[in-house]
Amino acid sequence: MRIGLIGTGRIGTFHAEVLSRHPAVGSLLVADADPERAAAVATRTGATAVTVDAMFTGGGLPDALVICSATAAHAPLIARAARAGLPAFCEKPIALDLPGTLGALAEVEAAGSVLQLGFMRRFDAGYAEARAAVREGRLGRLHTVRATTSDPAPPPAAYLPLSGGLYRDCLVHDFDILRWVTGHEVREVYATGSDAGPAMFREAGDVDTAAVLLTLDDGTLATATATRCNGAGYDVRMELAGELDQLAVGLDDRTPLTSAEPDGPGAPPKPWPGFLERFAPAYEAELDAFLRVVRGELANPCDGREALHALRIAEACEVSRRESRPVAMAEIPGG
Repeated sequence: MRIGLIGTGRIGTFHAEVLSRHPAVGSLLVADADPERAAAVATRTGATAVTVDAMFTGGGLPDALVICSATAAHAPLIARAARAGLPAFCEKPIALDLPGTLGALAEVEAAGSVLQLGFMRRFDAGYAEARAAVREGRLGRLHTVRATTSDPAPPPAAYLPLSGGLYRDCLVHDFDILRWVTGHEVREVYATGSDAGPAMFREAGDVDTAAVLLTLDDGTLATATATRCNGAGYDVRMELAGELDQLAVGLDDRTPLTSAEPDGPGAPPKPWPGFLERFAPAYEAELDAFLRVVRGELANPCDGREALHALRIAEACEVSRRESRPVAMAEIPGG
């Protein structure tokens, strides 16, 4: 297959490397708003650097498109891919607001094209095992879920105004995986946040730490916490507690967690430094799944509507934090 990739930043470069060595990819085209950066990635991966417009015109159209551009370009590129009849894989989010998300989804649905979203945790072995345990009843009635995402250091200050905020940019992964693992929808959220860390968060109108209480439609209670300031390392976990058993995702010898007990485990010698290292196999698996979707071998494992569901939860959290009250999902449009 001939695959096009737009966006050669950190995640785009990683995806280009994965695609360049995939046996189903015969040729790879890469493009970026910065042509020099695209050329450097093309040299590194054996791809061909082209312009963004070249992905949609001429006789060399790719068979499918992978979108890793800046967030603001996601929705326009999804729409262009749909109109060109190109199956597309896009890193989350579709857009930072509901109107942009709904508009892009309308383009995809009108064209009858394929859109797969990059929620890589769905392809992580631990989360997949947790989903199986819940669905098979191994934990009994699920009563409590605890999810956390903790970055080891804040992103650059210039990124914050473009990110959509901690709920949309970071916790949206926890919202998606909560739905995927449990098989239930969120009914209500209560969210709060703190901007007591670096001043750049206050200047951007964002928070550096957040906590959310979510009530699912079957009464299960879930908490989701996130921070940009976890100096111990990159920590992403989910704990599921049922009437029969408990299960933890993300608990291994690289989890940046130290026991306070005299005989408990100490700090890991090599904690996870970031998301690419922690989820590298999952990122590879989601791209492999996309190529199989394009070849007609697999049903879409994460279509655009899944991104809409997660974004609506993040939107509810923003309302809850701003107004200091519980917010029912029925209040959020787009459902």
